[in-house]
Formats: sequence, C-alpha cells, structure tokens
Amino acid sequence: MERIAPLLLDWYARRGRDLPWRRTRDPYRIWLSEVILQQTRVAQGMAYYFRFTERFPDVRSLAAAGEDEVLKLWQGLGYYSRARNLHAAARQVVEAFGGAFPRTAEEVRTLRGVGEYTAAAICSAAFDLPCAVVDGNVYRVLARLFDLAVPIDTTEGKRAFAELARLQLDEKRPGLYNQAIMDFGALQCTPAQPDCEGCPFGGQCLARAAGTVGERPVKQGRTRVRDRWFNYLHVTCGGKTLLRRREERDIWQGLYEFPLIETDRAADYAVCAHTPLFRELCGDGARLVRSVAMLRHQLSHQTIHAVFHRIETPQLSPAAEALAVDTASVGEYAVPRLIDRYLIRYQM
Repeated sequence: MERIAPLLLDWYARRGRDLPWRRTRDPYRIWLSEVILQQTRVAQGMAYYFRFTERFPDVRSLAAAGEDEVLKLWQGLGYYSRARNLHAAARQVVEAFGGAFPRTAEEVRTLRGVGEYTAAAICSAAFDLPCAVVDGNVYRVLARLFDLAVPIDTTEGKRAFAELARLQLDEKRPGLYNQAIMDFGALQCTPAQPDCEGCPFGGQCLARAAGTVGERPVKQGRTRVRDRWFNYLHVTCGGKTLLRRREERDIWQGLYEFPLIETDRAADYAVCAHTPLFRELCGDGARLVRSVAMLRHQLSHQTIHAVFHRIETPQLSPAAEALAVDTASVGEYAVPRLIDRYLIRYQM
C-alpha cells in the first residue's frame, strides 16, 4: 500500500473536527487537552478544558494551585492520577524549565505522567517535530488498513505499530497528520460499525478485502475485573459531617469520602456497627437514619459495590483518619463520582 498521508489529510480537510486546542500552538493548552482526553470523550472533556484554561490560563498558575483545588476542578472526569500528574508536571515545568514548556520530545517525556503518545502529540502540534502518535485510534486504523494480526498489547506489537506509524507520518505536516489519523479513527474507522462504504481507503484497505475489519486490532488478553465492597459511614452530628482523605496508593488517591469499611463480600449495617472503626467514630447512642445501596460503580478494572449508612450520633469522635467539617461545606471538597452521585441523590 502507498503512504496513507495524502488521503488522510484530504479527508481531514473535509471531515476533521474544529476543536479549541487545535486553534493554538501553545504547548500548555495542547498538553492540557491531551491529558483531559485520555480515557475521556471529547464531548465530556470540552467543558473541563474550558474550566481549566479559565482558572489556570498558563502553566505557572496551575503550578501555584493547591492539589485540592485541582482535584475539585477535575471532579467527575475519573482517573484522578491524571490530575495529580498534571499538577506535578506543571510544577516541574516551573522548577526545572523556568516556567517555559520544554521544546524537545526527550524533555517533554521527563514530565510526570507524560508518555510517548502525549509527548508526540504535544511536540508535533506545538513545534512541528516529526513525532508520530500511536493511540487506540491509530492502532485501529493501521491494523485495519494493513490487516495486521500482531496483538497491540504485546512488546512486539507495540514496536511494530510504532515503526509503521513513523513510516506513514507526513514529516512536513506532522501535527496535522496526527490530528487527521486520530479523527479518522474516531469518526470514520470506529470500533463498531465503521463507515467502510464511505471510506476513502475502500479499495486499498487490506482488512476490508480479507473480511477481517471486525477482528482488527487484535488484543492478546483481557485484564481481570476485581469486585470490591465499600461500606461508607455517613456520620453527622450538630451540623458537622465526618470526611476522610484517601491517602493510600489506590483508586481516588487525594479525594475525600466518608469513613470507609471495606469488606470482602456484601455486609449489612450490623456487621459494620461491630467494627472498631465504627465504635471509634460513632461512640454510644448512634442512630441509623437509612442505608442506601448504590448501583454498582464500574471502573476500568474494578467493580465497586457501595452502601452508604446515614448515621446520626450525639457526639462525634473523629478518628485519626477522619475530620469533622461543616455539613454545608461538604460539596466544596473534591470527591469521587460515586460519592457525588450519592450526595446529589440524597441532598444533605
């Protein structure tokens, strides 16, 4: 097959999306968009992009912010390690590069949370460096056009696709080409029901000729999904509510939640009431107002089964891991989407 760049760029000129981060060469804003759009749809990420650029118009303002504020602004996007890495990397730019965004792929890759794909996207779009991006869309487009059966989640596959992406790159217009192939995968060569009839590569796509479009790209295996049971103690007393900050290296690190009892299977209120944490927090005279079982909360590799026990107690006894905050201010804290859904459903 001949190089695909000319047809891709022609398609992009007609069908490409007009997105705000494509109207700038500012590496900070391009980087911000790339981090937001990791594992996030454009439609959802757009509002967060505007929210962040309004509050943090440059890398210095983001670096100067507190982590709680950054996480609160990120609330609802999930994968909160992205926000923590974004914040840490902004501080790196200020401390190691004097506030000027690095201009080489090697330097950009030193930033916290920035891998090969993100560095290539930034450097090609902001500085016209000949760096080819390889993400899910690119894997799918190349695997179908060249009918490649090598699994994309293997070392061999990653190396093969990286080399193919490099060979197909339009080095004179790398940023435009990268945007074109990503949009082509997002809009035309979609995971399910791709528009093969209207595809400019219709007569050249090897997977279409072989009848293997639905089988490309190939993955070697799936990651096992883990079930977890969270029992939250929503404890209140006299206008105060107990919260804790998740400090452990786990999901939602740095976010706030109610004190948590995690069990290895579903547990009722009576089981929770006999735990040392419950006795430490609630003391004597605690009254159960209601128990709320939420719909299962699905993460990429975990399924969270959560129950919230709304408890009133005559006296709060915050444990070392909990703090008493004004009930009216609970909404000001950055919380996981699961907690936010509970708070919306059961207004405090």
